[in-house]
Amino acid sequence: MPYQNRVDPAGIICAHPARGEFYGNRGGVLHDAEQRIVRRQKSRAWLVCVTEFKGRRRKLMQPNRYTELFFLDEVTALAAGHRPCFECRRQDALAFAQALGLSRGEDRLSAPAIDALLAPERKRAPEAPERLVTLETAKSLPDGAMIRQGESHYAVRKGKLMPWSFDGYGVPVALDTLAPTQIFLATPPSTVAALRQGYKPAFHSCVRNSAT
Repeated sequence: MPYQNRVDPAGIICAHPARGEFYGNRGGVLHDAEQRIVRRQKSRAWLVCVTEFKGRRRKLMQPNRYTELFFLDEVTALAAGHRPCFECRRQDALAFAQALGLSRGEDRLSAPAIDALLAPERKRAPEAPERLVTLETAKSLPDGAMIRQGESHYAVRKGKLMPWSFDGYGVPVALDTLAPTQIFLATPPSTVAALRQGYKPAFHSCVRNSAT
């Protein structure tokens, strides 16, 4: 039975056997003694980390220890409302903070400032009116942004959409294959702004190793 520690682009923590390529946490204990997710952490610091760092090893979902979470890739983690960790991914975190600051006409943002921006955006309902976008707007999204239509999530890359699943991405499709209605921005708007300013999130290896 797989642990309930895989995160989808909507930020929902699921039980799934697929192994993600990125790891993270939400700053606290979300699971009970039976390793079930039973609470929502109030911490604003939602991190995305590397799976290996300085030889550290953890036994998953131990009592009174923070809940380890796993993501298909960084693109998924960003859509779920996480941001790069300033310890294990310092250079990426600094680049993200710089891009987000540029998007706001400011200097590089601190970790608490980033968390203060992302926390309210995560709380908005997936179908909140401000997340609704037109097909033309979707076509202008930067690589690494994610959208949702119905139950399906798609990552934007090179002008096409890649269907998301816990196991990886499907064959890229043209944006025009989507119905022109009920398209929602999955990635928080502040994170999309950082992507527009040049932050380049890591895609799953099935994409990095692909010629397309």
